[in-house]
Order: sequence, then C-alpha cells, then structure tokens
Amino acid sequence: MPGRYYEEFAVGETIRHDKRRTISESDNQQFCDLTMNQQPLHLDAAFAEETQFGQRIVNGLYTLSLAVGISIPETTDGTIVANLGYDDVEHPAPVYHGDTLRAQSTVTDRRETSDGERGVVTMQVEAFVVDPGEGHEADDREAIDDSDTTGGRETTDDGEVLVCSFERTVLSEKRPDETP
Repeated sequence: MPGRYYEEFAVGETIRHDKRRTISESDNQQFCDLTMNQQPLHLDAAFAEETQFGQRIVNGLYTLSLAVGISIPETTDGTIVANLGYDDVEHPAPVYHGDTLRAQSTVTDRRETSDGERGVVTMQVEAFVVDPGEGHEADDREAIDDSDTTGGRETTDDGEVLVCSFERTVLSEKRPDETP
C-alpha cells in the first residue's frame, strides 16, 4: 500500500501499522557500530548486568528509527517531500534483545503550506513491545524475575509496553490533479 497524500490524513485518526519486528542482539550491535555508539549499556553484558536494567538494552535511537520505518508504508511511502522534524522524544521503558515492536501513528495536525502546493502533517508515533517477556534469550531472561514477564516495565490495558513516543512532522505531497 502506498503512503497517503496530504488530503488523506484526518486529524484524530490513529493508524495501527501492521508490520512488526523482533529486535535481535545483532540488530542492536550493528546499529551501535554504524553510529559509532559504544555505550556499554548497549553492548557489554557484564556492565549492563550491574545496572538498574540487569541486562543490555537496545539503543534508543534504533528504537525510534525502527518506529519511523514501521510507520512509513501506511503514512509517507512515496508521498513525502521531507521529514521536517522529530520532537518530544520519550523512552518511558527500555527495549531488550528479543522484544517484538509494533507502532501506531495518530494524526495530530495538518495544514497546507503557504503556497497551497503541499501540506504539513504532524503525527504522534508510539512504539510498543508486544508480548513482553517473550522471545528473550535464556541468559537475558535470567535477569528478569520469573514472576515478571514484562521485565519490570508497566503495561498498557492491552498488555503491551510503551517504549518510545515522539512527534513526527512531514512535508507531504498533495494528490496529483487528475484533470487533463
């Protein structure tokens, strides 16, 4: 499904994105390597074991980037001019190796550009861990109390964990005029 044109975004609409991704240790390692982020909390199991998390956590910028990527097909795939900004980024809970993420976008604002040729759309994007506690590697699971399948993270009413939220503002194309 291609992304949406400006006219197809409705303020207040929540778009639940179908794609999900389980984050592996390799994903986290490669992202840290590519961005030259050698924070031991992401990479060093012995170091991370001594922190409040009890295990390595996934790089927060990877979580944000993944949420954007998951959202693209139903929002801006092929219809975007530019990403204008990412604001109010929050990481209310950590992401662990083996967590599966999903995302949703809620349209919070839209307006035409001053020339009327395009539109600016703002969305609140949220990333959630689905089935928290599932899929963790055995050594990582030992760091989590067996009676706590969420890894100490608060869950929503749906049993998911909100792990990242941010505002994404894009410059969107308008639907092409189909008159000759």
